[in-house]
Amino acid sequence: MSTPEPTGYAAPTLVPAPESDAHPGSGLRFHDVVSGDGTRLRAWSTNPVDSPDAPVVLLCNGLGTNPYTWPALLRPDAGVRVVSWYHRGVGGSERPAKRTHVHIEHFVDDAIAVLDAFGIDAAPVMGWSMGVNTMFELAATHPERVTGLFAVAGVPGRTFSTMLRPLRLPNPLNELITVNLARVMKYAGPLTSPIAAGLPMGPRSVWLVSHSGFMLPLADPKQASIALRDFLSTPQGWYMHLALRTHRHQRVSLSRIAVPTWFVAATWDLLAGAKDMRSAADRIPDARYVELPGSHFIAMEKPDEVHVLLQEFLDGLD
Repeated sequence: MSTPEPTGYAAPTLVPAPESDAHPGSGLRFHDVVSGDGTRLRAWSTNPVDSPDAPVVLLCNGLGTNPYTWPALLRPDAGVRVVSWYHRGVGGSERPAKRTHVHIEHFVDDAIAVLDAFGIDAAPVMGWSMGVNTMFELAATHPERVTGLFAVAGVPGRTFSTMLRPLRLPNPLNELITVNLARVMKYAGPLTSPIAAGLPMGPRSVWLVSHSGFMLPLADPKQASIALRDFLSTPQGWYMHLALRTHRHQRVSLSRIAVPTWFVAATWDLLAGAKDMRSAADRIPDARYVELPGSHFIAMEKPDEVHVLLQEFLDGLD
């Protein structure tokens, strides 16, 4: 059975890609959208059946991640409709003709292309991880397209310097360690990618990962296994190429942010330090900062809590 197009905005101009085996009632569909430099993106949208008049939100997702990392957004009663996309070279999106076209500014171009394809003039934007960089850059360079910012486990630039924050290392050392680790993993990609793609992401594997300290126990292990399998299908070398390019993104001048802004941090986040998120919130007038006990994957660990905050944020927008 075909899923109806979300109401309230136009469908992308190209023919929708094949439907997924997504959760019934979520209205999750995939679409082809072409970015400004001609790169074909695999965009996705939701239309929860119990929320036909829900507000539309643009999601700038974590680097290389997928819809299944947001279990609350895929519920029939989500109360919010989402438009988003897979990053370049990930999940069915093409790699750009120029390998260098994977900086944050190119992801901003992709966000604009998705908004345009769905006929959305302006919308609240939520981001996770490196997607927080993208959404702040979008708000700074295209303020007319953004009505609010909801940041989850991410900072507005210099992300690598905030990693490993719970270990209490100085930021320059954090950046040195994580950047060089990414370089090693990039060149090891041809060896590690087949191994990663072949990992059985069943209940036992998900349990092990979610008790590793890097990720904490998850609210929906079954959906998490789908999210992890999807993520591991990306070649490791290409993923690290994306990460190393995006790490060059400098901090956005927060004085340029003039829309309601919320930050949702995780106490034990190894990839986006809560302290740095609080510091960013302190520099934006009237920004709200909330800290939840969890890891970088807080939206999978505590989806209900994060979703309640998102709905409160949307209710407060004009």
